[in-house]
Order: sequence, then C-alpha cells, then structure tokens
Amino acid sequence: MLELFHFKKDIPFMSYGKLTTTISLVTFLLAVFFLVTRGLNLSIEFTGGTVLELRYPTVANVESVRHTVEAMNLGGQHKEVQVQALGNTREVMVRLPTVRGMSSADLSNKVYAELVAKAGEPAECLAVRQANQAVTDPSLVKPLPENRCVELRKVDFVGPSVGDELVEHGLTALLLTVLFIIVYLAFRFEWRFALSAIIANLHDVVIILGFFAFFRWEFNLAVLAGVLAVLGYSVNESVVVFDRIRENFRKGAMRGRSVPEIIDNAITTTMSRTIITHTSTEMMVLAMLLFGGPALHNFALALTIGIVFGIYSSVLVASPLLLLFGLTRESMVKPIKNKEEAVV
Repeated sequence: MLELFHFKKDIPFMSYGKLTTTISLVTFLLAVFFLVTRGLNLSIEFTGGTVLELRYPTVANVESVRHTVEAMNLGGQHKEVQVQALGNTREVMVRLPTVRGMSSADLSNKVYAELVAKAGEPAECLAVRQANQAVTDPSLVKPLPENRCVELRKVDFVGPSVGDELVEHGLTALLLTVLFIIVYLAFRFEWRFALSAIIANLHDVVIILGFFAFFRWEFNLAVLAGVLAVLGYSVNESVVVFDRIRENFRKGAMRGRSVPEIIDNAITTTMSRTIITHTSTEMMVLAMLLFGGPALHNFALALTIGIVFGIYSSVLVASPLLLLFGLTRESMVKPIKNKEEAVV
C-alpha cells in the first residue's frame, strides 16, 4: 500500500480519549443549544415564499438591490430576504418571504416597481410599461426595449405546504440513512462499533447544524444533501479504522498489547490514507466553496465542516467510545474450544 506519510511510532491517541470526548460533548451541547435557541434559517424552499428573477441592462449591483429590498421591510421579515447573482453579472435572483395579506403577484409587482424606481431607467421604459397596463389582450403587450430596462424574467411561488413536505421528506431521508448505517455496522462488526460510529456521525451532523444555526446561514436543500453526504463520508472513515482495529486483534504480533495500544496502532497505520484522502477531497470542496458561486456555497460550507469534524470524530470520538462501551479482546476474538470439550 502506498504510504506517503510514515509514522515510526504509534501515536497515543487513546491517552487523550477523556479530553477529546469532553471537548466533543461540550461542542455537541453548544450546537444543540444554538439549534434550540436560534433555530435554522430555513430557505424559502422549506418555508414558502416568492422568487423573482430580474435582468438589468448593465452590471447589476447586488448589494444595492439587497439594500433596496430589505429597506422595504416586507411584513417585518426583512432578514429573510435573499438576493444573489445568477449566471452572469446582469441577472439577479430575489427571494422573498410570504407576507400575510399580500398575494405572490402583488408582492412581486411591488418589489419589481421599487427596484425599477431605484434603477434610474430611461423614460421609454416607463412609457412602455404604462402602455402595457392598459392592454387587456396579452398578445398586444409590447416588449421592453432590449438592454435598456430592468426586465422581470420569472416569478415563482413556493407554498408553505410544499415546504412542510420537503422538511418531512428531508427528516425521513436523514433517519433512514442513520438506520441503515446502524444495521450495516452491526452486521459487519458488532454492536459496540455500530453504536460508536453512529454517535460519532450524529455528532458531526449536529455540529454542522449548530454552525448554521449560530451564524444564521441559509439552510436549503443543497445543505441537506451535504449533511447526508457527510454521514456517508464519516461512516467510510470509521469503517476503515474499525477494519484495522479488528485485524489487529487477530494478529499474533498484537497479542501482548492492551486494547488502547491496539486501537492506537490501527489509527496510526491508517493516518497516511486519512491525510491523502481528506486533503484531496477538501481541495475539491474548497474549489466549490471559492469558485462555485452562491448556488454551491452553503453546500460546500456544510461539506467543509463535515470533513474537518469527520476526521476528528472518526479518530477521537468513535475510538474512545469503543473503550467506554467495554471493548475487550474476548469480545473480538472468540476463544477456541478444545476438541474434547466440543465432543462433550
């Protein structure tokens, strides 16, 4: 096996087991606290709302658009307004929360009118809009002068019922993922490994959610996909370490060593693989984070947090938990019965 990073001596990870477990517990409780007190900043995909896509005649000033929409203080929920650039510098997407007493059409028209007023368009744009308001036949509506006016390209409405359905399906996907991971690990190893791995993986998920709750980052479907990806990613790392631990218990050279020493050796011998795998993965994720634009930003952010804490939990959370749950050599290597005992 290719090993770019060779460690001559085993690193005594388990000697720091109580410290790392305490740090993990404190971090986990903080994440839960922020989730309970601050909650997740759910996107319009979950809460429902209106999405506008606009095209400006020149380069759009996203910050100016955001300031204009937030200054409208729609329904007292201006913090939920989201403005971001789309595929090019001229297109902007505006996401608005549901406002009581106002339809999606009225809301989009009000915001569009405000943005048009702030854009400083030429008089011909206003003249065409006023003329179109008096037209009853849609086929007689005149198009706005090209590359001179702010165009309302698209308006979408996401109902609250759709958002509730997405939340339900998302939680179902998360629970099913956790369930199948537990079953897989329990069959492949034993209950101590399954319980340790799932606690470590849920530790990663809760911490990701805690970050999003504390910093009020938008939690959308892409972030949910990132959380599910982190679950699978962390399980893979745990399985690699667990496999080496099981192999060590069966090696004759390890018979004189204690359980913590066997675990330390397993983690140390897989460190080279861990460094190479996670570094290459994080390089790709950082590329998405820095150059992927707003659409991939939060997804890459969730993956980055998950990868960092995934390494930590697989090594310094899951493994100490094995000791806490009473892992022994006897539980891994069954004693061989004598032939006479077997006959009796």
